[in-house]
Amino acid sequence: MRAGGSGPVREAARILDGRRNAVALTGAGISVESGIPSFRGTQGMWTKYDPMEYATLHAFMRSPRKVWEMLSEMISVCGGAAPNAAHKGLAALEEMGVVRAVITQNVDGLHQAAGSRRVIEYHGNLDELICVHCWKRYPTRDRWTPGGVPLCDCGEVLKPNVVLFGESIPWLPQEQAEEEARACGVLLVIGTSAQVSPACDIPRIAKESGAAVIEINPEETSLSGNVTDIHLRGSASDAIRLLLKELSPGDEAPPSAPSGH
Repeated sequence: MRAGGSGPVREAARILDGRRNAVALTGAGISVESGIPSFRGTQGMWTKYDPMEYATLHAFMRSPRKVWEMLSEMISVCGGAAPNAAHKGLAALEEMGVVRAVITQNVDGLHQAAGSRRVIEYHGNLDELICVHCWKRYPTRDRWTPGGVPLCDCGEVLKPNVVLFGESIPWLPQEQAEEEARACGVLLVIGTSAQVSPACDIPRIAKESGAAVIEINPEETSLSGNVTDIHLRGSASDAIRLLLKELSPGDEAPPSAPSGH
């Protein structure tokens, strides 16, 4: 059922309001409205860059300067992006005491920019560079220029501190994410098909631990048939705006709603 249908939205809001112990799992779909293309799909990054040539640790170690062609584009696009209504809406739900944490697969930092305080970055963040030879770290802004290849003091090419294919998820964010999934009363799955391992385990961990799973995605995913309890079909910003409207006191406009004249 679509997010515009009052029935599923009201039911989702009722569950969120009743449990007030929600965690959000977000993916690339939540940032599309900020101008950041998703990796998959007809306009996705992988149509331009073969992930096996540009997005694996092996590719980086073999030809870091080639991989930086893609990385430079990613940093430029993400650096120019601003949080959209979905990011801001999740921060508002945290402020209301409904959402307690965001687990994100994104590396763009937009949840923090929107005001979310408890953000678990499953795949790292583009704001930091790391040397895979001596492990020294630097703020990206201090070493990278558009189109350039940043170097460590030791002379090696730096890598963004994000998880490439072939790399393990850092222990701490994986443990934190699984703890949140086990303890939450509601899991909001937003803008992700949850197909990439091990992030794909998070909805199932939550479900098996007794949480309700509310999915916000434009299309059905592998979760929709057997894990999701309520599927709000539509854009993330529209669905979260409607949830905020249901959860806000009747005499208050939800955050980011137009003021009107």
